[in-house]
Amino acid sequence: MTPVPPWDAFTSAEAAVRAMVADPRWQELPMPDRAHVLAARVLVTRDGDRWLFGAHARWHLYDPAAGRWHLAPPPRGSRARQVRHAAADLPPEVVPTGPDFHAEPGSTMAFIGPDVSAGLTERLRVLVRACGRKSELDYPLTAFDDIFAGDVPATVAAVWGTIMWCSYAPAFDGNERLLTVFGEYLRRPLPGDEWVRWLPAPPLLDLVTLVTERARAGRPRAALRLAAVMADAAQILMSDTRFRPRALALLTMVEPVLRRPSLDGLDGVPPGGSPGGAPGGLHSGLHSRPHEGPPDARAVRRAWLERAPARLARALLPETDAEAHFAHTVYDLAEALAFTPDPTRAAAAFLADLSDSRRRLPSRLDHRLRAAYEELERAGLTETSVAETTAPEGFPAGPRAGGVSTVPAPVLEVAPPDRTSAASVLGAAYAMGLAWGRLTGAKVPERGLAGQSALVAKLIHERDDHHDDGPCHI
Repeated sequence: MTPVPPWDAFTSAEAAVRAMVADPRWQELPMPDRAHVLAARVLVTRDGDRWLFGAHARWHLYDPAAGRWHLAPPPRGSRARQVRHAAADLPPEVVPTGPDFHAEPGSTMAFIGPDVSAGLTERLRVLVRACGRKSELDYPLTAFDDIFAGDVPATVAAVWGTIMWCSYAPAFDGNERLLTVFGEYLRRPLPGDEWVRWLPAPPLLDLVTLVTERARAGRPRAALRLAAVMADAAQILMSDTRFRPRALALLTMVEPVLRRPSLDGLDGVPPGGSPGGAPGGLHSGLHSRPHEGPPDARAVRRAWLERAPARLARALLPETDAEAHFAHTVYDLAEALAFTPDPTRAAAAFLADLSDSRRRLPSRLDHRLRAAYEELERAGLTETSVAETTAPEGFPAGPRAGGVSTVPAPVLEVAPPDRTSAASVLGAAYAMGLAWGRLTGAKVPERGLAGQSALVAKLIHERDDHHDDGPCHI
């Protein structure tokens, strides 16, 4: 007989809200009515914390001091009772719209541990090989020139940019075969060390720039070819959940212009220049001045983002709302640390790695997480990734001065129970670091944040991605 899992107040409340939002009538309700129905399903735990399952199909925790709701995973298994919260106190951003509950499922795992599948890698290898035969004179680099040599065609950069933009957290094993596909094209070694490549996440503008530059140069066929390469790469990436949500978002943005080049002015015809020009309406505003020619990259980027459906909005938060994106990555990190005795304290330890000289971080955290972080702050244990200390034994992960590594030991030891859990923590922590950088301008160290580097040190002896011909370091 299959054992019945114990009843949990949070699981029950979540199921009830999901059922309500799934009802077609939900989207027809006025916002005050939605808030009223939702406010009746707030949970209160013994410590007085108030929890609401709301927008983006995620839990929100009420901060009584600030009067704000913060994204935060709940203490599942804890006793809680349902109470009625004042509906007027629910801000619109915590109330589900409907499409936000249908976000494409993804994965927070980095590419450290579980490999990208051989089939996916081979399909991308074939695509890159075909792209590499293009001429850099026809497809010059106008973005990613800090990564690729000057004689590399933009078609290769388009594949690379698609991979990095679509990945939840672009941190890769040092000998991940997906990276070796690009080895011959690189200008210099990738950031990181022989164990992990901590790679930057490019903005969507970099991808758009590759396309629009060719259109503005009077090469509409080349512009469309670059857009098609991005769509081809995104289609291949869809099979891996670490890429899937953003790959799907990119496809929804790019595919319409492949069917109708005039949509973004990529056909080389100025607006009004012929019947084939872009019609009036939403995207006719791409052209800031009549007869100027193809639109600039920022205008096309806006058009791409506008045509993405609402259910993919969370995948596009890095482009549309840096503050909300950071909050979601903190939520992901706390969820990935659910195996620890105290996920809040563990999440605070990873947050302590961030550079925050202007002290902008605490106000963005819920009161429990803020208290844990400020405890570390009082102990002088925050901003650990900009300090100097000795690296773990046998793991010289950082530049050395006088035998001392600039990558410090972590504030808190984290021991994931398996490789999947470790990859999820590494991915969520790195995505959180990148999101903080996007929000504040803080730089992520080339050799990773302190807690991540320490966790990698524990995994290097358990690698399951060795190849017969030895590691390939790029």
